Amino acid sequence: MAIYTSILIVLIQLLLCASSNSHTILPPGTQRNATSKVSLLDKEAYALLSLHWWSIQYNISNRCNNWPGVECNNNGSITKLSPPKVSTYTFKRDLYVRDIDFSVFSNLVRLDLSQMDLYELPLGLSSLKKLTLLNISSNNLQDEIPFSLANFPQLMVFDVSNNLFNGQIPHEIGMLENLVTLDLSFNMFSGSIPLSLSHVTSLNHLRTSNNQLDGELPSMILSLSQLKTFDLSRNRFLGKLPTTFVNNSQLRNLNLSDNRIGGFIPCEIGKLDNLVVLDLSLNQLAGPIPDQIGCLKNLTSLHLDSNWINGSIPSSIGLLTHLKELTLGFNHIHGLIPAELEHLVNLKVLDISNNAIFGSIPKWISALTQLTDIRLQGNQLCGVIPYGILIHSIHVDLSRNHLNGSIPSQIGYNLSYLDLRDNNLSGKKPKELDSIRFYYLYCNPFLDDGYYDCSDSQDQRDSDHHNNHFSPSSMVLVLVLIIVASVLISFGSTGIGICVLRARYSRKHKNKAAKHGDLFSIWNYDGKIAFEDIIEATEDFDIRYCIGTGAYGSVYKAKLPSGKTVALKKLHKTESENPSYYKSFCNEVEVLTEIRHRNIIRLYGYCLHNRCMFLVYEYLERGSLFYNLADEIEAQELNWSERVNIIKGTAYALAHMHHHCTPPIVHRDVSSNNILLNSELEVCVSDFGTARLLDPDSSNQTLLVGTYGYVAPELAYTMSVTTKCDVYSFGVVALETMMGHHPGEFISTLTKPSTQQLLVKDVLDPRIPLPKSRKDMQDVVLVVKLALACLSSDPNSRPSMQVVANEFLASKAPIHVSFSDVSMYQLMNQENFGNIPEEISALTQLTDIRLQRNQITYLNH
Repeated sequence: MAIYTSILIVLIQLLLCASSNSHTILPPGTQRNATSKVSLLDKEAYALLSLHWWSIQYNISNRCNNWPGVECNNNGSITKLSPPKVSTYTFKRDLYVRDIDFSVFSNLVRLDLSQMDLYELPLGLSSLKKLTLLNISSNNLQDEIPFSLANFPQLMVFDVSNNLFNGQIPHEIGMLENLVTLDLSFNMFSGSIPLSLSHVTSLNHLRTSNNQLDGELPSMILSLSQLKTFDLSRNRFLGKLPTTFVNNSQLRNLNLSDNRIGGFIPCEIGKLDNLVVLDLSLNQLAGPIPDQIGCLKNLTSLHLDSNWINGSIPSSIGLLTHLKELTLGFNHIHGLIPAELEHLVNLKVLDISNNAIFGSIPKWISALTQLTDIRLQGNQLCGVIPYGILIHSIHVDLSRNHLNGSIPSQIGYNLSYLDLRDNNLSGKKPKELDSIRFYYLYCNPFLDDGYYDCSDSQDQRDSDHHNNHFSPSSMVLVLVLIIVASVLISFGSTGIGICVLRARYSRKHKNKAAKHGDLFSIWNYDGKIAFEDIIEATEDFDIRYCIGTGAYGSVYKAKLPSGKTVALKKLHKTESENPSYYKSFCNEVEVLTEIRHRNIIRLYGYCLHNRCMFLVYEYLERGSLFYNLADEIEAQELNWSERVNIIKGTAYALAHMHHHCTPPIVHRDVSSNNILLNSELEVCVSDFGTARLLDPDSSNQTLLVGTYGYVAPELAYTMSVTTKCDVYSFGVVALETMMGHHPGEFISTLTKPSTQQLLVKDVLDPRIPLPKSRKDMQDVVLVVKLALACLSSDPNSRPSMQVVANEFLASKAPIHVSFSDVSMYQLMNQENFGNIPEEISALTQLTDIRLQRNQITYLNH
């Protein structure tokens, strides 16, 4: 330390000596007022040295020329400051920013403090009136944005992304009238976007993704004529897509994905002719895709997946010749794949999975040589697999269709994933498939080599060939164990390991003012201090904060110093020492780090400690579905529409786990206690302690786990885990939600005539009125019908969760008899009933009508 002090003193003396001659720092012709200039430059030089952001090897007299990230004006005063990032150099990384008053850099125009591992804002920032760029992104800054940061009259770029800011976006930010770029993404902002931003006419780029913003979409801001980027993804915005953006001819990137936007896609969207990226996925959009989408000639990415869109794929999409990514999956789109799509010669990703597309896979798809990711699964495609489709591809999923013929042997070197499950393929498996890391063929009854088996366990035999590779679940488990071991070693035998899920940086901060370690970013805090936050918030897990008890521990509610409320699932002391409970703990971490879905509980982090082990979840205010049904007042507030939405959300979560995770994930303990609701009654599936990743190297034999009354009957004698076990449990939960209580022995009587003669209205929860609207009637009938199908004693007769989810997305069939007359028998036999509607005669193109084996009565004309 003494040598650094000596060097610092020598450097300052050299600086003062050089300044007195005005040859080193002051250029010619600046002798007038030299004293004041020298004083300013001395302060700047001392501040730079005190920051310790540059290596000691740099010469202070050459800071304007040779110091990386430093620029000066003609007088030698610093105008740009962009220090080396924490991860760039190996010099001492302790930051001294809190000891420096940045107002000394009075001529500063550009200040970039990103990735500097800051825990608090530097002093004096608000006095830098000449700033045009302020970048404090990718740090550990928290609390609300100070109003003073909105007091930069010349600011053009303001980036606070990837921090821990919370609270509302200050209204004063609209005073930055020269602002061009505003990036608030990856924080914890809540509330709405201030309307004052609509007055910032110079705004080009607005990014607020990955926050907790809500309210209506800010249509006034979207109509700003200079706006080029509008990214509000992964928030909670409501309402419909505004049409005011038609005046914005400059817009290039429109990303509103993962919100709650409903209504239709307006035809006016075709007027955004400069649009390059359009992402409306993961919303609640309905209706058809407008033909005007073909007017977006510059579009390279079109993402409309995971909505409620219906109709057919418009042929006008074939006009988008620059398109590289087209994702329309998880909708209710029907019809043929348009021939016009063959003009998409630059297409790399094609996803129209999980719709109702029929016809054959067009041959021209093999001619799209840039196409490497093909996802057509979950449709009604028939015919043969086109020659050449596997030559240029990397990922191909054609599962759950009606394809026939043989598997092409022409396979490219890059193909690593091929899924042909659940089709009607025949012939022998080509030996070329053995070169693929992952391929799946089961449930093809006409295929040789024993691929007729449709049970989930066959999936494992498909994957036996890549036994020299780690399976995805094995890789996750290895990663988790490495992380846990590393953290435990770091803190010693009595230390603490806390891992969380957003990648940042690590640092021990010694200042008491920065005491509160953040639990919502990764590797950026002292685990011990974060643990102390939890202990303080729950008063050492006092019983007063306990909000529930389950099979693997108790759940506590904790309000952290940042103001964030979380739920803590804590293993009891005796259980944490039990290897089976420890395995459950690690299993839950493993599963939840693999899943991201709006209807699956979010895991913020976990803690391993010699005193206790706990998981940190998002807190859902309304608690479990079981509680809401058991409580008389809460139950009466759950109307039929809300109950149906709860069942829908549960179905979507399970469908994602079963059909869109590789390998599939079986929950094994689906019950009303593990279905949680937030304040808006949105559902999240929780408690993955018993979940099972269907490992290719495992026979999936298991001990009997789950909650009594929800466990599939076959588990009592087969002990084999399949997705159909979850389907049965889902059926119990669905029926329980409709009845208002657990169905109990009612399930075992479903095959009896006395039960089948019951009317649906007589088994519904009597605490709320019978459904009145046609929509509610149709929805309730559908839920009961699906629940009964899921409760089949034969696992092979149960629908998959994907089928269940698609039923909810499909248009509801009309009820042609009075709702009061619908019987359990009619729904259990899945038959149509009532009269043939007269409107069927108006379908002039209808040439093939098949209504046999139903309970349809004759219609007299």
